[in-house]
Amino acid sequence: MKHNKYVSPFRMSKKGRVLVAMSGGVDSSVAAMLLHEEGYDVVGITMKTWDYASSGGSKKETGCCSLDSINDARMLAVKYGFPHYILDLRTEFGDRIIDNFVEEYMAGRTPNPCVMCNTHIKWDALLRRADMMDCEFIATGHYAKIREENGRHVISKGLDDWKDQSYVLWGLKQESLKRTIFPLGNFRKPEIRQLADERGFNELAKKGESYEICFIPDNDYRGFLKRKINGLADKVNNGDYVTPEGEVIGKHRGYPFYTIGQRKGLDIAVGEPRFVTEIDVQTNKITLGEIGDLKKDKMTVGRYNLLKYDTLPDNFEAHTKIRYKDPGAKATLKMDGDKIKAYFNRTVNAITPGQSAVFYEGDDLVGGGIIESATA
Repeated sequence: MKHNKYVSPFRMSKKGRVLVAMSGGVDSSVAAMLLHEEGYDVVGITMKTWDYASSGGSKKETGCCSLDSINDARMLAVKYGFPHYILDLRTEFGDRIIDNFVEEYMAGRTPNPCVMCNTHIKWDALLRRADMMDCEFIATGHYAKIREENGRHVISKGLDDWKDQSYVLWGLKQESLKRTIFPLGNFRKPEIRQLADERGFNELAKKGESYEICFIPDNDYRGFLKRKINGLADKVNNGDYVTPEGEVIGKHRGYPFYTIGQRKGLDIAVGEPRFVTEIDVQTNKITLGEIGDLKKDKMTVGRYNLLKYDTLPDNFEAHTKIRYKDPGAKATLKMDGDKIKAYFNRTVNAITPGQSAVFYEGDDLVGGGIIESATA
């Protein structure tokens, strides 16, 4: 389909034109403010990736795709005098991210949809629309930094350790990064709230954090899976809990409703703390072990993407995180065809297939991939 060429109502600034992803939250809003004040020709865009009706949850509609959030983004754009558009990605998001989310749980893995969305949906969608609007750059409100070094574009951790979001950006490609700006990389969250407040956006400055998966606003992923797959509970219900030795010790609600390392919500009493240590999709069996059974010292990572280097030297040492808020541990990385084998210098807890393994050199993001197994 042929698109009409976008014509900005403003004269192109010397800084250039930038397409800013605006969720309506304080972070992306302040990112747009800062770029506008720096002299960029800003165009705001809000991506609608899902709708409340399709999620089927019971919680009031909130978050990045709610009407209130879209209106908040638009009102800020109006106040600052730059254009704002809505980009409907519901079909594409559902086909790629939500379907993958369901498939991963049905395969006994625990996915990270935010990583998948950044890698396969948001950046591609932003860059396509940026080209249509003659925008040289795209920008988001992520707490991360980016620089060019030795001909490559390198992401590093944001100044705010607690808010650092480099972990969810490992899948981005070089051609995307060379046009990306992260205005918040050198700020801490309280400073961002203060900037919004000083500019008269008092309610925006007070907006709370959102920790839920965007398309599961009630944070009940088990209920979401049941609504997405007709008869799911009947198909997987009454599987066996077993010990590491194979002894049956109880019944569970179905393997997709559990994740490696889970302790709460097991609905079984065996006298001492038990954790999910293994999920067997074929037999619908869940192994419950002790905390020591979760400790592993190696893993295999697939579908990897490297950012700082185009390849890794032999026995490359990296600080390795196996989940978003994981403090990380040192690991030796070895390239093995289309896999990376990671050998930790100490045991780590609950390596979970489907989650992202992300590798750092100091504050620099070396790359990442999807955990396939706690073996190598």
